[in-house]
Amino acid sequence: HDTVYPILPPDELLLPPGEWEDALRGRALVYGQQEGDAERLPTAPLPGLQGSPEAPLASLDTFLRHLPTAGRVILAAESAGRQEALSERLGKSGLLPSRVHDWPEFLAGTERIAITVAPLERGLLIKENGLVRLALVSEAQIFGDRVFAQRRSANARQRSMEGLVRDLGELQPGDAVTHEEYGIGRFQGMATPFAAQGDINEYVVLEYANGDLVYVPADHLDRIARYVGNGATEPVLSRLGSNHWEKSKAKARQKAIDAASELLDIYARRAARTGRAFPEPDDAYWEFVSRFPFEETPDQQQAIDAVIADMTSPHPMDRLVCGDVGFGKTEVALRAAFLAAHSGAQVAVLVPTTLLAQQHYENFRNRCAGLPLRVEVLSRFQNTKTHKQVLTAVSVGEVDILIGTHRLLQKDVAFHDLGLLILDEEHRFGVRQKERIKALRSEVDILTLTATPIPRTLNLSLAGLRDLSIIATPPQRRQPVRTFVQIWDDATVIEACQRELHRGGQVYFLHNEVRDIERMAATLRRLLPEARLRVAHGQMPEGELEAVMLDFYHQRFDILLCTTIIESGIDNPHANTILINRADKFGLAQLHQLRGRVGRSHQRAYAYLFTPDLRAMSDDARRRLDAIQSLEDLGVGFALASHDLEIRGAGELLGEEQSGHMDEVGFTLFMEWLDDAVAAIRAGRDPRSLEEQRASGPEIHLNTPALIPDDYLPDVHLRLQLYKRLSDVRSDTAIGEIMVEMIDRFGPIPAPTRTLLCQTRLRLVATQTGIEQIDAGPAGARLQFAAENQVAPDKIIRLIQQPHSIYQLDGEHRLRIRRDLPDGEARCQELLQLIDQLRIQP
Repeated sequence: HDTVYPILPPDELLLPPGEWEDALRGRALVYGQQEGDAERLPTAPLPGLQGSPEAPLASLDTFLRHLPTAGRVILAAESAGRQEALSERLGKSGLLPSRVHDWPEFLAGTERIAITVAPLERGLLIKENGLVRLALVSEAQIFGDRVFAQRRSANARQRSMEGLVRDLGELQPGDAVTHEEYGIGRFQGMATPFAAQGDINEYVVLEYANGDLVYVPADHLDRIARYVGNGATEPVLSRLGSNHWEKSKAKARQKAIDAASELLDIYARRAARTGRAFPEPDDAYWEFVSRFPFEETPDQQQAIDAVIADMTSPHPMDRLVCGDVGFGKTEVALRAAFLAAHSGAQVAVLVPTTLLAQQHYENFRNRCAGLPLRVEVLSRFQNTKTHKQVLTAVSVGEVDILIGTHRLLQKDVAFHDLGLLILDEEHRFGVRQKERIKALRSEVDILTLTATPIPRTLNLSLAGLRDLSIIATPPQRRQPVRTFVQIWDDATVIEACQRELHRGGQVYFLHNEVRDIERMAATLRRLLPEARLRVAHGQMPEGELEAVMLDFYHQRFDILLCTTIIESGIDNPHANTILINRADKFGLAQLHQLRGRVGRSHQRAYAYLFTPDLRAMSDDARRRLDAIQSLEDLGVGFALASHDLEIRGAGELLGEEQSGHMDEVGFTLFMEWLDDAVAAIRAGRDPRSLEEQRASGPEIHLNTPALIPDDYLPDVHLRLQLYKRLSDVRSDTAIGEIMVEMIDRFGPIPAPTRTLLCQTRLRLVATQTGIEQIDAGPAGARLQFAAENQVAPDKIIRLIQQPHSIYQLDGEHRLRIRRDLPDGEARCQELLQLIDQLRIQP
């Protein structure tokens, strides 16, 4: 190898098989026919078919009713799930399209209106003798760009941090949860133990103190949250029948209200301050953006939009952008820096280590190449003369972007016109540096980047209060790290290292004992004589350590034998295999962070965790290793394997006192209460009234199976995840999206699940209308209204006074329906129509 200009790695010379398959997978299937058989017909664009949000199908309905008798229509839905949803909506409007598999089947048939799956953006009209013979209508032309927005955000929804923390999908038997009514218990699985009042449902089984069990219906999972504490001690299980949980809950709820008031006060004070408003992005900015060679992830784009909005507003920016390693925080910083520098202000980029300063300098310099911007770095790698020249250029405004360590905060660094300060990992700076940064906060815009996980639930709670952006979506083509846990084996070490070296990559070997690290180096040199190996640990002189790390980054050797010093090192996309010796000695969050050193490119990365014999390990160590091996999904580890970091992040943002009360009830539940309190105070409502609102959900018994059968979806975790999402929904649109997703992922929905979806709609409508209880069976139904409700009395009177009425008042707030309702789903649909008929229309 040429040590200065290494040869190109294989992945830059050859197209990987996965990339080739991805390219083929994205191609559409095209039906062709010979020129001689083709019939040429005049075409025309469709008229505007997009309805209003209140009546989305009105324009389509008008178009179909004015269609010539011989005219035919084929509707193209985005997916099988969207086809089901669209058919259902059309059915409610009295339009019943036939389903066809593809274009040839439609042409061969005689249906006047058909629907198929074909993700088209635009349709057209085919005319004959001036009359419409055939209309091809895409779903996007009916609902507008909402369809495509939903499709693009589907992955983002699945990966959202709030979803991962709240969805319960990763719960294992024995994990702690909190139930708002019963307190802290342990999840013990799911069961269908009995039919309560004739309902056949699935239940979540929770175990409390003294082995007491509570069976929670799966459609009541909005009352359950994953318990996340400080991780230092095991949670104490609540005792059923005692008042201890009620007292803890009351204290924690009051603290959530106090925290909400304080946060709103901070926000109001900050909003009153004025700062520099940078100009809106112009053509030069968009040209700079076009140099970004990747597609922005949804989270990344949201973070960029938020930063630009902050910078162009008259208030000082103080935004924290938080994201897992390699998820694209640097690009957010680059765009902010360009916007500031292009407008004439100076930018300071403050990083914790010299190596990171050097890496940021190279990144910024490469992106700004050919632009009238000067990027400089203050680094120990420079001589004194260069140092002085840079400082002089900064003081007269010749340097636009300056990158460095805490050296930038010293008094001899005088900026001509500092407009933006970018902080990378602020928590790693010392007290004196933080004081200096604090003084700068009132003067300039500040953008802080961190990889310390702060969950999206916190972001939701503080939306608009603390300026916080979370990037939780992995970049496209990024693959999860394959993780293996096993006893040390020479053959595995040789095979793992050689496989990585043969594909042009590098290897981290982590051995966290400095006293015998040289002995490990000798072992590795014996096993891999052809590999170039260097050692790095925290007891080396700082300059020597930095030189080794820099050489590794520039691919001047193959294997880095090191301690946990690499935990927060520079990004190295060439290193895609890590071997960790005695992995049983590390905590879950630390293992997740160490594993995150590899897999920074689109190459498949591997992590080998070597342990002693399983019998020699503690139960805790075994559980940690099982967890890290199972949490291979990108972003999942960010939410679940870093609870201690989450709590540290929450504690830093909320203060120590709230953190203590948060442990009493669990982090997730506390954040939900904080979210509710913020919303209530902003809306001018008393936040103390939220307890009754949260507790009052209608009781619904349909006496028919309403569940997700295990023969439709065998994976208990996926079922739990879907039950939780359905119990949390707050709109009919959200229920429709879940239905679409289920059909697309698992196939046509069975009858019990259709009833479950209908029951979820019924619960939503009943809550909005003020109905406390619904009991329905094959022989009729009974509705119990709350004292305060949204039911129109005159509509009930008209129903009762109809000739041969099947409706009867039973007391002041109860309505009986005397009619055979044998089919469970039809029973639910009829109740939905009745409530819609009785509601006071807005």
